[in-house]
Amino acid sequence: MSEKKNISKKELRRRKRKRALMIKTGILCVLLVIFGIGIWALAGGTEKIQQKAQEKEDQKTAEVDGSVSSDSTGSAEAPTTKAQIMAEADALAQTYDYDGAIEKLQSVEGAATDADIITKVAEYTSTRDACVRVNINEVTHIFYHSLVVDPQKAFYQDNAQTAGFCEWMTTVDEFNAITQQMYDRGYVMVSINDLVKKTVDDDGTVHYEEGDIYLPEGKKAFVLSLDDLSYYHSYDGRGIASKMVVGDDGKPTCEYIQDDGTVVTGAYDCIPLMDQFIEAHPDAVYHNARGTVALTGYDGILGYRTDGDYKTREDLTDDQVAWLDAHPDFDWDKECEEAKKVADAIKADGWTFASHTWGHMNATERSAEDLKTDDEKWKANVAPILGDTDMIIFAFGADIGDWEGYSSDNPKFQYYKSAGYDYFCNVDSSQYFVQITDQYFRQGRRNLDGYRMYYNPDMLSDLFDVSEVWDSSRPTPVPEM
Repeated sequence: MSEKKNISKKELRRRKRKRALMIKTGILCVLLVIFGIGIWALAGGTEKIQQKAQEKEDQKTAEVDGSVSSDSTGSAEAPTTKAQIMAEADALAQTYDYDGAIEKLQSVEGAATDADIITKVAEYTSTRDACVRVNINEVTHIFYHSLVVDPQKAFYQDNAQTAGFCEWMTTVDEFNAITQQMYDRGYVMVSINDLVKKTVDDDGTVHYEEGDIYLPEGKKAFVLSLDDLSYYHSYDGRGIASKMVVGDDGKPTCEYIQDDGTVVTGAYDCIPLMDQFIEAHPDAVYHNARGTVALTGYDGILGYRTDGDYKTREDLTDDQVAWLDAHPDFDWDKECEEAKKVADAIKADGWTFASHTWGHMNATERSAEDLKTDDEKWKANVAPILGDTDMIIFAFGADIGDWEGYSSDNPKFQYYKSAGYDYFCNVDSSQYFVQITDQYFRQGRRNLDGYRMYYNPDMLSDLFDVSEVWDSSRPTPVPEM
C-alpha cells in the first residue's frame, strides 16, 4: 500500500515537470509568433514610410516643374501649383496688368504669410503705382492693308492696278521693321476699346468718356487696324496671301500660293506676324491687346466667297464669274462655315472686327440712303459670320462729318447711330485725332504705306525712320494713281 503511494508521488512529479515543459514550450511558441508578426509589421511599415517619402518627393518635383499627377485612371489632375500661379501672374504683369497679376497671386493658399508671394505683390504694386496715365487725346492710330509677300508681283506688273499696289500696300519686310522700331521706341499696342469707358443707363442710353490706361513712364500707346482683309479677286497673282486659315495650333494664320501652284501655310500677313512678335515680346501690348480688322463684303471675307451673290449667281462681276467657273465644286454653305471658323479663331486671339462698308463706299460722297442700303447688305452677308460690331472704319477714310464733330441733324450719323455704331474712324494725316463725346468715339488713322513713306516720310518720323524700313525692292518714285 505504501509502495503504491510512493509510485503515485513520483508519477505526480513527472507529470508536473511534463506540464511545466509544455507550458514553457507554448509560451516560447507564442513569443516566436509575436516576434514574427512584429518583424512582418516592421517591414511593411518601412515600405509605407518609404512610399510616403517618395510621394512627397514627387509632389515637390511637380511643384518645381509645374507638372500635374493623376490617379491610376489618369482622370484626376492635381491642383494648380504655386509655381504655376506665379508664372501666370508674371505673364499678366508683362502686359502691364498689375492688378490682374496681384489678384492671381492672392489666390495662392496662404498668400498672406508666404514670403515669395508677399515679395512679388510688393514688386507689382510698386511698378503699378509708378505708371503714368496715358493722355487718350495723344494716342495715335496706324493701319495697314494686306501685306505684300512678293514685291515683284505686286509692284512690277504692266497694268493699271500696279500703281495702287505701290501706293497702298506695305511689304512683309517693311511691316516687320516698322513693328520692331516702334517697339524699340516704347510704343505699346492698346485696344481701341480701352480708350473709352462705356456706361449704360437703366433706360438703355449709352454714354462715353475717356478711358484710363496706365503705362510705365516712357511708354507710348497706339492703336492698330487692318483694312480690306478680304483678299479680293483683284489680289490674285499679286504676291499677297490668298486667305486666312486656322493653323494646327488653333491660331489664325495664312495660306499663300507659290509660283508652282503649291499652297503653303504661314505668317504671310499682319495678324500672324503680329502674333509672332507679341509672343516674343509680350510687353509690346497692353493687357494682351490686339487690333481691329475692317472688312467689306462684296467679294466675301478673309479669302472666302461668302457674299450671297455667289450663292444666287446674280449680279456678279466678271472676276466673280471667272472664279466660280474655276471652282465648279463651290459650296456656299461650306464656304461660310469655314469662314466662321476662321473668324472665331481671330476673335479668340483677341482681335475685333469692324465694318468697312459692304461695297467699300465713299461715305462722304454717298447719300444717307445709299449708306443705309449698303449697311443692310453688310449686316445680311458679313455680320452672320463675324458677329455684330459697333465700329465702322470708313473706306477711303472718307468721313460723314468735318473735324468739328457729328451733329444730331446729320442724317448719315443719325442712321449709323440708330444701326448700332458708336465708334467711327477716318484717315487723318495728323499725328493725333481723337474725339470723345457722350454719344460716340471718333479717331483718325495714319496710313503706313508706300505713298506716305515715299512722299511724306517726315510725317512718320515719330514712329520710325523710313530710311531704315523702306523695302529696296520697291520702284521709285512711287507711281501715283
